[in-house]
Amino acid sequence: MDRAAIDRVRTFNRTVAERIGALTDEFLGRSRPMGQSRALWEIGTDGVEMRELRSRLGLDSGYASRVLGALERQGLVTVAPSPEDRRVRRVRLTASGRMERAELDRRADSVAESFLVPLGHSQRSKLLAAMTEVERLLRASMVGIAIEDPGTPDARWCIEQYFAELDRRFDGGFDARLSISADAHELTLPAGLLLVARLRGRPAGCGALKLHDRQPAELKRMWVAPELRGVGLGRRLLLELESRAREHGVRVLHLETNGSLSEAIQLYRASGYREVPAFNHEPYAHHWFEKRL
Repeated sequence: MDRAAIDRVRTFNRTVAERIGALTDEFLGRSRPMGQSRALWEIGTDGVEMRELRSRLGLDSGYASRVLGALERQGLVTVAPSPEDRRVRRVRLTASGRMERAELDRRADSVAESFLVPLGHSQRSKLLAAMTEVERLLRASMVGIAIEDPGTPDARWCIEQYFAELDRRFDGGFDARLSISADAHELTLPAGLLLVARLRGRPAGCGALKLHDRQPAELKRMWVAPELRGVGLGRRLLLELESRAREHGVRVLHLETNGSLSEAIQLYRASGYREVPAFNHEPYAHHWFEKRL
């Protein structure tokens, strides 16, 4: 990675940390560090499961326990087994915790306002537009991609979202029973694999490979959540699938797609896939692509 780029990111991080007051143990003028105050905000008025809170904040179990222990001692939260499942611990704000969260919201609003007040109208617009774009790109950089068992709830959810989108976008809808299969057993090694992308622990996209010994492998089930489109996640999934294919000795990749998926077609062409004559009888396909690795 370019040294100047790394230095620029570090400078940006220091400026933001200074500007929001993250460098002291009294974030927003309260007697606790930023991590504890952020946890109060994430717990929210309805409470949250401990594992969900850890996922949202990217905390390991030890650090999360210390943060929540401190908030419990301050009388701001309770941690108890969930009534629905005693194995799951749920975190809730106490009455004092709800009051403190409201006070933190008020103070955070004041800090946000202090970003804008010194600037002219044009500068404010530029800052807000830049913040929006930076947030989108930072969220994209927080996405992790890993192989997942196709039978997990998150994997099934991604596939369901993929099918639902095809049904909305295809002329005449989409029926998975009529399409060439990519069932769970076909997406489990050694037959194939499924990648799931996650943001803050939640599924945000997927892509799959069907492996065929010395024959071309098939790319399947490429899908990205709408809120993360346009920031390169589809390309990341594609590159990761290509890398996994190489690891399994694949020399040629095949994929087919529907003409209504214009952004997917553009991605494939930009990534070195060339259009070839039809190599299967997929009823929903209008375009067939190939790439030699």
